[in-house]
Amino acid sequence: MSTLLSFYGRECPHCEKMAPLVDQVEKETGIAVDRLEVWYDEANMKTLESYDKNCCGGVPFFYNTETKKWLCGEVSYEELKAWATGK
Repeated sequence: MSTLLSFYGRECPHCEKMAPLVDQVEKETGIAVDRLEVWYDEANMKTLESYDKNCCGGVPFFYNTETKKWLCGEVSYEELKAWATGK
């Protein structure tokens, strides 16, 4: 598993808006982001709960296991890239 986790729900409009930004971050930085669908995958939901700890309570939720920083909901590309690169 990579250090960057993107939790999303299939059919979630906010998650759909963030998907191209996640793709762009991966392309520009070369850092892989693990995408974990949580609405239909109970194991992924348990993983989300283990990282979220009442920080966000929903998706999209982004977690950097190296820096322990997280993002909740729709964010700008700049915020997402800073999260991914640990800045």
